[in-house]
Amino acid sequence: MAGGLVGYSTTSGTRTSVRVVIAGDRGTGKSSLIAAAASESFPENVSPVLPPTRLPADFFPDRVPVILIDTSSSLENRVKLNEELKRADAVVLTYACDQPLTLTRLSTHWLHELRRLEVKVPVVVVGCKLDMREEHDTMNLEQVMSPIMQKFREIETCIECSAANLIQVPEVFYYAQKAVLHPTSPLFDQENQCLRDRCARALRRIFVLCDHDMDGALNDTELNEFQVKCFNAPLQPAEIVGVKRVVHEKIPAGVNQLGLTLTGFLFLHALFIEKGRIETTWAVLRKFGYDDDLKLRDDFLPVPSKRASDQSVELTSEAVEFLSGVFRLFDTDNDGALQPSELDELFCTAPESPWDKAPYKDSAERTAQGEISLNGFQSQWALMTSLDPQLSLANLVYIGYGGDPASALRVTRRRSIDCKKQKTERNVFQCLVFGPKSAGKSSLLNSLLGRPFFKNDSTTGERYAVNVVDQLGRSKKILILREIPDDGVKQNLSNKEFLAACDVAVFVYDSSDEKSWKRSKELMLEVARHGEESGHGVPCLLLAAKDDLDPYPVAVQDSVTVCHKLGMEAPIPLSMKLNDSNNIFSRIISAAEHPHLSIPETETGRNRKQYRQLVNQSLIFVSIGAAVTVVGLAAYRAYAASRNNSS
Repeated sequence: MAGGLVGYSTTSGTRTSVRVVIAGDRGTGKSSLIAAAASESFPENVSPVLPPTRLPADFFPDRVPVILIDTSSSLENRVKLNEELKRADAVVLTYACDQPLTLTRLSTHWLHELRRLEVKVPVVVVGCKLDMREEHDTMNLEQVMSPIMQKFREIETCIECSAANLIQVPEVFYYAQKAVLHPTSPLFDQENQCLRDRCARALRRIFVLCDHDMDGALNDTELNEFQVKCFNAPLQPAEIVGVKRVVHEKIPAGVNQLGLTLTGFLFLHALFIEKGRIETTWAVLRKFGYDDDLKLRDDFLPVPSKRASDQSVELTSEAVEFLSGVFRLFDTDNDGALQPSELDELFCTAPESPWDKAPYKDSAERTAQGEISLNGFQSQWALMTSLDPQLSLANLVYIGYGGDPASALRVTRRRSIDCKKQKTERNVFQCLVFGPKSAGKSSLLNSLLGRPFFKNDSTTGERYAVNVVDQLGRSKKILILREIPDDGVKQNLSNKEFLAACDVAVFVYDSSDEKSWKRSKELMLEVARHGEESGHGVPCLLLAAKDDLDPYPVAVQDSVTVCHKLGMEAPIPLSMKLNDSNNIFSRIISAAEHPHLSIPETETGRNRKQYRQLVNQSLIFVSIGAAVTVVGLAAYRAYAASRNNSS
């Protein structure tokens, strides 16, 4: 394809320059190489170390300038050398073709030094002074470098040149630039000679997007549209025939009667890379919005950036409807649940499954076989949208969301406004779960996920659980429970905005344990004070867990008294062991839906509130008094003026 599948591309991403550091033993020709590249001639006298040298954009097909940094290998300049290497986009390591020891030093010193300094950039090995190699020296570069490149995978390529005869001098920095703008490592596994998984996933998504008739193959029209989109040039009929012939000869399954299959599409890109035309594959990836990490660039993901700390982000009804359709599409056995293999297939066009690690792993309801229901599926998306809107939007696009990405997310109204209006329009509520160790927090989260009770339920770190909560006669809501470990409370409360994103908080204590109740009471007061001082007070509920055990008598009476003083609802008894949740999740939702109620108020907070009210009333009285005075003065002046006129 012209400029693409059978041509050359010059798409370089978003870089504005490439910084290349040239290093190597003394006398290997570093400075002469730089000078020859810049002047396109061989200088007779060259400084031992040249200042930074700029090769302009028009030197290169990708129209990106290259900054060359010369270095000294002397001991007194070692610190400066190390600093420059750490700032490099690419490193050129030089050896002298007439000094075999300098080639040996690359593998015994220089490459190890780069690793010691953790310089993780492409390396180009360059043999200088090719014109000075003796005629009887018949060194095979590929044979010598192959074992070194096997050991040091950071080496992108090897080349020999002569600055004196201007042989392959421009190519040195072309390859260095190319290694930065079009890196091989993210796309191709050199050891196994195959596309890397993330690259194959990105190309699969591109294939699906271009397969407009969804028949599993790109026909001639679709191939042409792909070519024009990526390379601004149509295909000739003979070129299409040629591409299909090449694919069919190497891999028959790559072409069928409908056109080029996914297998053939992936094979072509692997072939480009093997043939040294990796820039073609990068051009395709960048045209479809991918960055160097093979994730969608930020400019393809219009996530709402301006929102207050007490606002949350939710999926719109359009996005929820799309996800419901996707769920049904991948539920191939129509059993109302996605098997792990079906979920993997759903995310096969994303860089990886976003739910395979914390905080999403094990956060939604699943069966014993690991299957996830529609409620669990939508809950998981709601959690991801709440915690990381950009990740959620990116994955929506990865799996085929065809609407305007900006229409997939909505920012909720500020919770401070919800409090004033005494109602909320949110569909997803986040609840913080506080409590001492072994109080029953983990059991509460497991209950939301429909999991059976286990005596030793406990977690050591922060954890999330999310599910749909059915409410009689009302619309479904999604509840996110976030378990806060007791030893993490102090650190969290040091953040003034900690409670801002929270809709409701619950405090769990073991109703049979005196210490558990006392610690839970301390936590309630700490959170209440934090809410008053930060202005982000939230509705709170107290949960008397383990109701199946004999209660601690003092705690029963004391908890009721404390709740009354704080202006909270009476403690709610529950027993996860007896599966008696006392309708707790609906009650949590109800508290969140009434953001102005059940907000705990300490005595200090109450006094401060009364003082503010008193001050406000005084100001109102002063304002009214001033207004009366002004009106009286105006009346007196009018009366005096009328008397003067009459006299």
